[in-house]
Amino acid sequence: MYKTSIYSVLLVPLVLIVSRPASAQSGFEFYQKPILYQTSLPDNPISRLQQQLDSGEQSLTFDPKRGYLDSLLDILDIKANTQALVYSKTSLQLRPISPSNPRALYYNDEVYIGWVPGSSTLELIAADPKLGSVFYTLQQTSTESVQFVRDRGECLQCHANRRTKEVPGPLVRSLYTSASGQPVYNFGNFLSDHTSPLEQRWGGYYVTGSHGKMIHMGNLFISRDADLDSIDYSRGANRLVLSKNVNSDNYPTDSSDIVALMVLEHQTQMQNLLTRAIYEERRGKHYDTTFNLDDQQGSEFTQRRITRSVDNLLKYMFFVDEFPLASVVTGTSSFTRDFTRRQPKTPEGASLFQLDLTERMFKYPLSYMIYSRTFRALGPKTSNLLQQRVKEILLDEPSNIDAEQYKHLTLEQKSSIREILKGTHPSLGQLFR
Repeated sequence: MYKTSIYSVLLVPLVLIVSRPASAQSGFEFYQKPILYQTSLPDNPISRLQQQLDSGEQSLTFDPKRGYLDSLLDILDIKANTQALVYSKTSLQLRPISPSNPRALYYNDEVYIGWVPGSSTLELIAADPKLGSVFYTLQQTSTESVQFVRDRGECLQCHANRRTKEVPGPLVRSLYTSASGQPVYNFGNFLSDHTSPLEQRWGGYYVTGSHGKMIHMGNLFISRDADLDSIDYSRGANRLVLSKNVNSDNYPTDSSDIVALMVLEHQTQMQNLLTRAIYEERRGKHYDTTFNLDDQQGSEFTQRRITRSVDNLLKYMFFVDEFPLASVVTGTSSFTRDFTRRQPKTPEGASLFQLDLTERMFKYPLSYMIYSRTFRALGPKTSNLLQQRVKEILLDEPSNIDAEQYKHLTLEQKSSIREILKGTHPSLGQLFR
C-alpha cells in the first residue's frame, strides 16, 4: 500500500465551482490584451449552437427525466459511454450530489457536460480555439427560448490556476470522500493526468472496470479520522458494476468506465497545454508590437516563451513520463470499441485512437488531440517550431531537443507514427511525405 502526505492526495473531479464573486477574478492576466477573455466574442460548439437555436435552424428537446441532457448529447455528438459518475460534493450543484445521486460527466474532444439528476442546471465547458475553455450553464426548464449563459468569472476560481497551466480550462482531480459525499479536504490533493499513478486517481468517482493488481482511490468512502496508511484500497478495485446505492435508471448508461476516465484525464491537460501555447504566441506578438521589436522572427523574449510552451506541449503529446500500466485495463462499456473506431485512419487501419491498455494507454504514443480545432489554431511561430521538433523526434535528429526525454519511443513506434501522420494529418504529415 502506498504512503501519502498531507498535501498529496486530493484529486477532485472536473468541476465548475462558484465560490467567489466575479469581481474577485479581475486580476487574471488573460482578461487583458491581447487575450481579452471576458470581452471577446466566443467561437465554439456552444456559441455556434446558440446561434442555430436563435435562428431556428436547430432545437433542443426537453425530457421530463433528464431535461436537455439527452438532446445535447445527440446534437453535440457526445456518446453516453463517456459517462463518469462523481459522488463527491465538489460542484456548483453540490446539494443534490450524493453517493446515491452522483454527478455525471460526458465529453467529446471539444465539450464537457456536467449533470446531476434532479438539478435545475446543466454545466458545460467548451473548447474555444481563440479563448481557451469557455464555461456555460443551461437552465433545465422547458422553454421555447433556450439560452446558454456564459460564466462571468466564478468558474475560474478553480479552472484557471497552475493546475490548468494558468489558462481557463478543464481538469480532473481526486479526493478522499466521506459516506455523505463531503470531501475530506484535510487529506491533501492530486491533479490527475496520464502521468499520475493509478493509486492517486479517481477519489470521489465511481469506477467500473478491471485493472488487475493495480489499485486506485475510486469507489471508496473514507472517515475523517481515518488512518491513511491503513486504508484498504482493494475494496474499491476491479468493480464491474456500479454500487447498488446508485439508481442507475436515472442515467443514460450504467457505467463509469475506467478507460473513459483515463482518456478524459489525458485530454483535459492536453487541451490546457494547447491553450497555453496559443496564449503565449499572442502575448509575445502583442509585446513585440507594443515595443516596436522585430515581429518577423520575434524578440528573444517572445522566442523564449514560445519555445517553453512548445517543449511542454511536445513532452505531453508524446506521453513523456506516462505512468506504465502493471496490469491489463478493461472497461465495462462500449467506450473502448467506439473510441478505437474513430477516424481518421490510414488505409491499413492504423490510427492514434487505437488503445493499448496493457503497458500504456495508447498503442501509438502521440495524442489524438493533434486533430482538434485548438491544435489547428496554434500560431504560425508555434506551429513552425513544433513541426520542426516533431520531425526531429520522429526521425532521430535531436539537434534542438533532449533526446533522452523521448527514449521511450521505439524505432518501430516512430515509424508507425510517421506513417499515420502521412496518411491522416494535413500539416504534420507533410513533414514525412
